[in-house]
Formats: sequence, structure tokens, C-alpha cells
Amino acid sequence: MEIVGEAVLEKVIGELIKPIFDGGKKAAAFGEILKRVKSILKLIEPTVHQIKQSSGERDGPKEESEKQLIQRYEEGKKLIQNHYRAHWLFKKRKYEGKITAFYESLILLFKFRMPLEQFNTIRKILALLQSQLKSGTGEVSGQIGYLGSGDCYAPEPPAFTVGLDVPLREVKELLFKESVVVVSAPGGCGKTTLVQKLCQDPYVKGKFKDNIFFVTVSKVPNIKLMVRKLFEHNHRPVPEFQTDEDAIKELKRLLTEQAEKAPVLLVLDDVWGGPDIRVEPKFPLQKFKEFEIPEFRILVTSRYKFRSFGSAYKLDLLHGEEAMTLFRQSAFPTDGDFTLDEDFDEDIVKEIVKRCGGFPLALQVVGRSLCGLPVEIWESTLLEWSEGQSILESGEGLLDCLQSSLASLNDKLEECFMDLGSFPEDKKIPVTALIDMWAELYKPDKYKPDKNGVHASSRLIKLSLQNLLKLVVTRKGATEVEGCYDDAFVLQHDLLRELAIRQSSQEPMEERKRLILDLSGNKLPDWWTEGKQPCIKARLLSISTDEMFSSSWCDMQAPEVEVLILNFQTRDNNYTLPEFMKRMDKLKVLVLTNYGFSIPELTNFSVLGSLSSLKRIRLERVSIPALCNTMVELKNLEKITLVMCKINQAFNSSAIQMPVMLPNLKEINIDSCNDLVGLPEWLCDLVQLRKLSISNCHKPSTLPEGMGRLGNLEVLRLHACTKLVGLPDSIASLHNLTFLDISGCFRMRELPKQMGELCRLRKLYMRRCSRLRDLPPSIMRIKQLKVICDTEKAHLWEDHNFTNLTIDETTDLDWLV
Repeated sequence: MEIVGEAVLEKVIGELIKPIFDGGKKAAAFGEILKRVKSILKLIEPTVHQIKQSSGERDGPKEESEKQLIQRYEEGKKLIQNHYRAHWLFKKRKYEGKITAFYESLILLFKFRMPLEQFNTIRKILALLQSQLKSGTGEVSGQIGYLGSGDCYAPEPPAFTVGLDVPLREVKELLFKESVVVVSAPGGCGKTTLVQKLCQDPYVKGKFKDNIFFVTVSKVPNIKLMVRKLFEHNHRPVPEFQTDEDAIKELKRLLTEQAEKAPVLLVLDDVWGGPDIRVEPKFPLQKFKEFEIPEFRILVTSRYKFRSFGSAYKLDLLHGEEAMTLFRQSAFPTDGDFTLDEDFDEDIVKEIVKRCGGFPLALQVVGRSLCGLPVEIWESTLLEWSEGQSILESGEGLLDCLQSSLASLNDKLEECFMDLGSFPEDKKIPVTALIDMWAELYKPDKYKPDKNGVHASSRLIKLSLQNLLKLVVTRKGATEVEGCYDDAFVLQHDLLRELAIRQSSQEPMEERKRLILDLSGNKLPDWWTEGKQPCIKARLLSISTDEMFSSSWCDMQAPEVEVLILNFQTRDNNYTLPEFMKRMDKLKVLVLTNYGFSIPELTNFSVLGSLSSLKRIRLERVSIPALCNTMVELKNLEKITLVMCKINQAFNSSAIQMPVMLPNLKEINIDSCNDLVGLPEWLCDLVQLRKLSISNCHKPSTLPEGMGRLGNLEVLRLHACTKLVGLPDSIASLHNLTFLDISGCFRMRELPKQMGELCRLRKLYMRRCSRLRDLPPSIMRIKQLKVICDTEKAHLWEDHNFTNLTIDETTDLDWLV
């Protein structure tokens, strides 16, 4: 499915199926479905005629996919004709059901059975339908793109903003006059919020239509990855390019083609200055400016002006009543008109607002940190700031101001805030990674995944309420399943990340609790390359490397490290785990994330075998080597999480003694690993396993029959395993199973006959199981079962007089993300 970009295609289809499952709005939904079916038939009609002419009407097409396309075309055409010929209401309803079912099968045909590289029409169909979705409801446009790896949609701006009406009008006027506009201001002034509002402006959207592309550049830009996302966003096959120059050439070609449909607006958010900020930015903006595409506009946000590249617009800070309004909204959120309480001296509030210097970020963070606190705390906050100094007078002043907001945090919450600096700037931080870290750093209880998840999520909520981060859920309903945070992420302003790092760096390097290293190329700190290296006492070590890093690790003495975070990009096909890991005897958590363009294979995998304390591993976007070649024994490992990894060669390795290698493994999470064909039989020998989660893996069709040997299994998630046709009969032997999620397994037609043997099953999630037609009678023996399903399938339970039923009428439709 590379012809349209797999991730984007899946998201579009997830939205296309929306009317089918929305039982509460069936009448309105059918009108939308009918319109889409007619649009699809009209688009594929030329392709059908072409196939018939090339193969001959008598002999017919030879390819199975071509036969299916013609068959569906003829079937749909006949259904539409019969629908319009039907006069009586009951006949109309009959054909409405048939057309709805046809629509569902047609969409699924495009996703799973059609070789899309043979039909350019399919890409056009999906593009058309996506545009219909956007223009039809007005609520989808921000959602499809917001969810996946290829999204370049402008994020929704905050619901409450102050002082941006005039800048919005002035920047909009500039944008329609100039080819490049640079919105400049210091960090924390609201530049990104301003351009987000501009992208949602009706006039701007009317002019640029679907050609508004929003890309975050950041301090260390990755041009190839940025261009790849733009291709995926536009449902195009991603070309191969070895250099940034190749990527920019391909981007010019893409945007030139897009400009044939409508003018193009490219937003480059957070562009940093280069070695000489007076001459050029770090990002090659000049090459983008030279594209010479008609009506092509570039909108840049930066802390620097870059006057030579376009019209510079300086975003002013907030003053007077605007600053007071924004502050009051954070400090007194329960007051509808933001009036002050009687206990507060107006002069104290005015002085704090003044010291915030008009920075929106400071006003919100400081206001929230003081919310609900007695007036004495407000007074002490003023005293802590240097006498009479505005934060505008010092480069560190804004950070000093933000630092004061940390005083309202307890010690553990402040430690969690500082841990966020361990992840790269402007990247989504997975909540699951934070859960793993904090479970070992701050809650070293016995294995309690749900409890640890609750502790971590509560901390994040508290930090979010303080405006110190933003919590984002990328799939509706994703976190309603207790203990499941696969689609929850944290976003943090880069200034707050700087604050977290600064707070972590107060002590001498050898004494720090956490050591955060951002490496550029092969340039290492002097202390690391010296002959006599210091002994690092940090419990958390984070190392981020860019594409130029050669993976030639120097030695390091870090015996106290309990959490190791490796963030990397690489141009090579391999990524080498550092040899110094072998001496990390206390290491409990390894989080390794690839932010680069390609997916490299891990080498030196055997170092993991030396880590006797290792409990949790999280790997993202890497290829895992064949385990039979490494034979790594991880005696104490309890949890493995694999996200968007290549794992098939590892799972299909022969002669693996998994019970010996992983004797205490209790949890396996596999998400979006597209090369996973099926689960190996050896997995059923991991008898200590308590949780098995396989989500968004679209190739496995069956599960091993030996699943019944997992007698300790408590949680089984098979979310959006779209080709899974059923569960093995042996599942009835899982007498400790309390939670089962088969949502999105729409090819599953039946449940095992002996489901009633799952005597401890308490929750069954089965949304979007559209082909499930009946329930095994034995399931009625599970007396305390709570079922979460769609309206469409509620009748299955009602027909059996099943009383403990929760019907979800707000179906989560982003199931293919």
C-alpha cells in the first residue's frame, strides 16, 4: 500500500467506515454513504472499461483483482438502480441495507485485496473521499492528519487565546502579498498558536484548500523525514533519496503537482538560526524559496527574523488588559468573568503580571501554579524574583520566571517534570515510556501494570493542569480501556524542556540524578573523552544523537543508571548498542527510539545479556535481529514493548528456547509491527505471561493453538488485528483471563464454543466486529461480564437476555491507526 502511504490510507478508511457503525444517525448516514458509493463507481468506471477492452469481453480479465473490481462495479451499479426504482418504503429500506453492506465491502476491498500499485484510480478515490469528509462535516479535517506518522495538518489552536486578532489579520495580509513571511518573536510568545489560528481561518482555508501543510522543523532538522511525511500526507509513494538535496528536489516535484489543484501554503514551524544567524537559518530556507511554484507561500515561525528571506513580522508581547486577561484565565479559572477574590490585593496580581513580561507562556504557567494558593504564597513568589527586574532584561529571565512555577510541585512531581527533558525537542513522548520509567524510578513495587499506569497518568494530569505539558490522545476512546495508553502522548513547549534540563543540571555533572546529553555529530563532551573519566552517579541517562553520529561509542562509567534512554537518527542500516551498557548492573529500563528516516537493525544485541537487573525494554522503529544468533538470556525481564519495529526475523528464528531466555516475562506489547505475519508457537511457552497486547498488526490471521498453555494470562488485547479470523479453541483454558479486547477484528465471524469456560472474564471489548453474527451459548455462563460493543451488535447480547451490557454509541472510528 505504499502507493498512497500506508498510515494515511488506513486513517482515511477508518473515517470512511464511520457512517456504517453510527447506528444513532442511520438515516443521515445512508445519504452520505449513497453519495460516496456513486462517487466511487463514477471514478472506477473508466478503469473497468479499460480492463474489459484490454482483456476482451468474451474471455474476461485474467487477474483476480481485476475480476473483483469489475464484479463490484457491476454489483454497485445494479444496487443503485434498484434503489431508485423502489417506490415503497420497506423496499427502500431493504436496498439501504444492501448498499450500506456493499459500501463496507468496497472500502475493505480497496484496503486488503487490491494491488494498489496497479490502479492509480484507487488513490484518486481515497483523495476524493477524504476531501468529501473534510468539506462535509467540518470536523474531520483536523483529525485524520493529526493521528499518524505522515500527518502534516495544522494542529488545532488552544480554545482560549488573547491578543492575536490584530496579528492574525496583519500576517494574513502579508501572506497574500509575499511569497515568504517570517513570524519572529522570543520563545513563549505564541508564534505557533498564531499560525495555527491562521491555518484555521476560513479565508485561508478557502484559498489553499487541502494544500496547507504544517511541518515542525526544530533545532535539529531532519529534511528527509520531513519530506517523507509530506509525501505520505498527500497519499503519494515515497521516493528514494540519499541526501537532503535529493529530498528537496522531490519535494519541489510534489508541491508543483499539488499546485495544479490549488495554491500551496507550507508552514515551517520553529526554524532555528545557523552558525551566523544574520546570514542564514540552520534550515535551508533559501532552497525552498527558489521553488518558483505559482502561488506558493511559505510561512515561517522562528526566534530569529531572517530578513533576507522574506517579510518579517514581529509578534509583540501582551500588555495591559490583554496580559491580565490571560493571567486571570489561568489563575482564577472558576471565575466566569475572571474577577479577583476579595482576599487578593490587586497590586500583587498586577506586579506578578508585570514580572511575567507579557510572555503568554509565562502568564499561563505562573498563573496556573498560583491557582488556589493563599495570598502569602503569591507574595513570596514576588520576593523570590529579583527586585524590580522584568524577565525581558535577562536572557535567562523567562526561565527564571517559569522556574518559580515549579515551587507548587511536590518533590516527586518535580522529578517527573525534569524527566521529560530526556526526550528530543518537539517530539511526542509516549505515555507508555514514562510509565515504564516511573514504575521503576519512583514506584518500585512488585509487578502491577495497571496500578503503575494509574500513578503515571495521574502525575501527567497534574503537570498538565499546571500548563507544564500537553496531553494528547491520538485515537478517540484510546485511554478508556484501563491500563492502555498506547495512543497517549505528551507534548512540551521547547522552553519548558529547556527548563527541565536546566533544573536537572544544577549539580556538578558527576552528582546529577539525571544526565541528559544531546550530541551533534561525533562531538563528545571533553570529560567523556578524557583518559580518566569521572564516575557518573545518575539514575537516569539520556543520550540523543543525530544522523552524523558514527555509533563509535566511547567508554563510560555509569554504574548507578537505572533508566537508559537512547534517542537516535542514523543514515546507516545498523545501530550499535553501546558496549558500556554491560557494566550497568542496576539498569532496569531501556527505552530506545529511532527518529530517523530508515529502520536500522540493532547490532551488539548481546550486551543485553549482561544486564541482570533489566526489567523493561521499549524499542521503537528498529529491526530486531534473529534471536537464535544472539541467544540473549534476560532472566529478570518482565516487559517488552515493540512499536513499529521489524520483528518477523526475530520471531521466526528457529531453535529458540524462550522459556530459558525469558523465564520471568510477564507482559508483551506489540503495536504497528507491519511485518508480523503470525505469532510463533514458542510464545505459548512463556507461562509467566500475564498480559499480551497485539494492536494494529494487519497480517496475522490466526493465533497459535497452544495459547491455552498461558495459564497466568490476565489481559489479552487483539486490537485492530484486521485479518484475524478467530480465536483458538484452547483459549477456553485461560481461566485467569479477566480482560479481552477484540475491537477492530472485523473479519472475526465467531467466538470459540467454549468461551463460557473463561469464568473470570470481566470485560469484553468488541467494537467494530462487523462480521460477528452470533454468540456461543456457553458465554452466558460468565455472570459478571461487562461487554462494550457497538449499537449494531448489541442485539446479539439482548437476544440472549444478557443484562450486564454497555452499549457504546460513540464508536471509536480511528481504529486503523
